[in-house]
Amino acid sequence: MKKEFHRRHPRHPDSSEAEYEYLPIEDYGIIGDLHTVALVGVNGSIDWCCLPHFDSPSVFASLLDKRKGGRWQITAFPAETSKQMYFPDTNVLITRFHSQGGVGEIVDCMPVDESLPASEKAPCHRIVRQVTAVRGEVAFRFYCEPALNYGRTPHRVHLVESGALFSSSQGTVALISPITLKRSGKGVSAEFTLKPGETIHFLLRYGEDAGNRTLASPPQPTEIAVKPTIRFWQNWLSRSHYRGRWREAVDRSLLTLKLLTYAPTGAMVAAPTCSLPEVIGGGRNWDYRYTWIRDASFTVYAFLRMGFTQEAEQFMGWLENRMREARLGGHLQVLYGIDGRQDLKESILTHFEGYRGSGPVRIGNDAYKQLQLDIYGEMMESVYLYDKEGSPISYEMWENLVRILEIMRKDWKKPDKGIWEMRSENQQNTHSKVMCWVALDRALRLADRRSFPLDTVHWRKSRDAIYKSIMRNAWDPDKKTFVQAYGNRNLDAACLLMPTMKFLSPTDPRMISTLSAIQSDLVSDTLVHRYRLDQVNDGLDKSEGTFSACSFWMVECLARAKRLDEARLMFEKMLGYGNHLGLFSEELGQSGEALGNFPQAFTHLGLIRAAYNLDRAF
Repeated sequence: MKKEFHRRHPRHPDSSEAEYEYLPIEDYGIIGDLHTVALVGVNGSIDWCCLPHFDSPSVFASLLDKRKGGRWQITAFPAETSKQMYFPDTNVLITRFHSQGGVGEIVDCMPVDESLPASEKAPCHRIVRQVTAVRGEVAFRFYCEPALNYGRTPHRVHLVESGALFSSSQGTVALISPITLKRSGKGVSAEFTLKPGETIHFLLRYGEDAGNRTLASPPQPTEIAVKPTIRFWQNWLSRSHYRGRWREAVDRSLLTLKLLTYAPTGAMVAAPTCSLPEVIGGGRNWDYRYTWIRDASFTVYAFLRMGFTQEAEQFMGWLENRMREARLGGHLQVLYGIDGRQDLKESILTHFEGYRGSGPVRIGNDAYKQLQLDIYGEMMESVYLYDKEGSPISYEMWENLVRILEIMRKDWKKPDKGIWEMRSENQQNTHSKVMCWVALDRALRLADRRSFPLDTVHWRKSRDAIYKSIMRNAWDPDKKTFVQAYGNRNLDAACLLMPTMKFLSPTDPRMISTLSAIQSDLVSDTLVHRYRLDQVNDGLDKSEGTFSACSFWMVECLARAKRLDEARLMFEKMLGYGNHLGLFSEELGQSGEALGNFPQAFTHLGLIRAAYNLDRAF
């Protein structure tokens, strides 16, 4: 995939907050340490970072409020263009500023601390920024202003010999600087010039002890850790089995999915951001910094196909703990905190204006209370594949699976919210029924392969009853297509998953006609809508972008149906909608701009599946 670096005139950091403007969502790269991530703009500004974990309150959040959110920006001036790239095969980000006088460079990373057991909490989290004058003498401007607890908790600024401390009741942020800093509003600023080839390092540390000034002690050389971090990511990616045509795109997606994994538990967040809008000015703004059973199960599938069995094994342990915790007679939750917590009550940050004024800004996610029956199918698909290509599951895990699936087997006829988490009335969603069938089918296959005890007679009857129900109630004989839910005639891109889940042959006449209907009604070139908002009442405003994961599902459908020229062209076009680093958001707007939370795991795992199946088809 050809790299196209984004060019723009970066704004200078300044204590005057009005000077700073929102960047397009696609103008960011990400770095992380397997506990959290930071979004770094092409203008050299870190505009989003939650510490110490993905779902902790933000320390930098100018992504959601340019005046109150806080940021850390380093930029060369005067700079005519800026470019970004990753150090090859890593999550170490390089931002370059070009001017007539020279080239300045920032290398950003968050060191991954492998010295501690994965189960232990790291004592502090670090962001390293290495600044270099690559060519010529380069002047830089520096501005850092944290805004702890989503900007709700005031902090005190202490200038110290090694830099600055930002102290509050929520914790301490230590900024270690080789240059002298000065107070600037609620932050610190500086200007400095580097000679050709000269390099300096800035280090930000976060600790929860508000009185801990040792965080500001000068770092040892090993603490800078740029080279060790590069080696970590290159060693990790070297385990990949993928050697296909789209290696660069797949490798970037794998690195992104790994970044979204929480090392202590193996849980995977759907995205590292919250409340980035699905349309500018709209209200579809959600918090995705949690672990969805569905998304994480699909991610396990992608990791296993690419040879990353350790990641799959760790998530299976996390999943088994959730099954043990499930109340007797109760369903699994749709989503959990990365530490397994269950209460994710949704609230609104009324003091934040939202990205480009797109409010409300939500934290938490009330979807955790919804019934979404499809999650059992995605879960069992990943368990079945893990048992086959990873490690055989234990008898104890089998017992937990049977107990949970027995609840689903009795409740599969219930209406639910479905894969799209609609905030309207429950309905008999076709995709949910299909995935209930998948759950029972994979359980029966697993029981047969491992000779596990199971009431196969009753389970087979239930599985077959679900199949017949779908064929009878979800098929519209007039339109010759599967519909979104029993009793309506709406199309739904989730039906594209039918052949990928082996519910139906990809060349079955019913699937072919459904695919054609979706192409006709929900697709614009390569971009796929989930459903038509003018036909579906999902309880929200009537505007959103196209859903990128659905485009990759269509590629996989076309590939399985042996329509390879169509599939390959669509896949190549979709790669062109990634940003300059190959990262994808949740949705795409009218002009191809990124919308929704960024980057989104669901989209990247869809890319991996599409590439894998395209390679197999050729």
